[in-house]
Amino acid sequence: MNVKLKSLFMKLIFSALLPAAVGGAAAEAGELSAEEIMNRVDDNQHLVSARVESEMIIEDRGREIKKEMKSYIRTDNGRSDGLSEFLNPRDRGTKYLKLGDDMWMYFPDAEDLVHISGHMLRQGMMGSDFSYEDILESDKLTELYTFELEKTEILDDRETYVIYATAAKQQEPSYKMRRIWVDTERFVVLKEQYFSAAERLLKELITKRVEEFNGRWLPVEQVMNDKLRDDTRTTFRIKDIQLDYNIPEGLISLDTLQ
Repeated sequence: MNVKLKSLFMKLIFSALLPAAVGGAAAEAGELSAEEIMNRVDDNQHLVSARVESEMIIEDRGREIKKEMKSYIRTDNGRSDGLSEFLNPRDRGTKYLKLGDDMWMYFPDAEDLVHISGHMLRQGMMGSDFSYEDILESDKLTELYTFELEKTEILDDRETYVIYATAAKQQEPSYKMRRIWVDTERFVVLKEQYFSAAERLLKELITKRVEEFNGRWLPVEQVMNDKLRDDTRTTFRIKDIQLDYNIPEGLISLDTLQ
């Protein structure tokens, strides 16, 4: 197999920021500040360009729906753009386009192009536990939040930093607060919880599997659970990825949707 955060689904499909090498040795608690830890997470998971093949499994009250897609992501002068096309029979030809802070959806049967905005941003994308708002928020976490290192904790036999993130002044991220479990050696997010301003738990993301790519550890399977919905969860799984992919000129554009 060739592969900010809310989830890898959001970042791999619609976000592409500059990568950086990450140290391999584990850091002892107290050696790194919370912000330094999150800077390493940001640097580790952001990509310049990539082509990704993935699948999304939506479980909703006992019913399972599988969706397959191919996606292209890139960054240009700090702006993240992405194009994702669904391949499974039911949704074949449906496309999502992200250009900076704007998103469009194309329905091939109706030949209809929809600009995603307003209340639609809070809806689940294709019926999943990921919202459009989740996908659009592509800024680095270190630009949106202030951080506090609460403790270290063992999670699934891995030592983690537990980081509490609060929305920074003058910033309006989708979630006012987050709690993030970061692998102390690989600087991968292994668990993340999302909270409202009233500290109500809204969503929870669990990393099920990580793999190493060119010296970087990246999540390749994650599960999102929307706590405001009953008996649902969505698994996002990377099937293939090509880093530093040479994306054809004009592919990630409105012309591609029409």
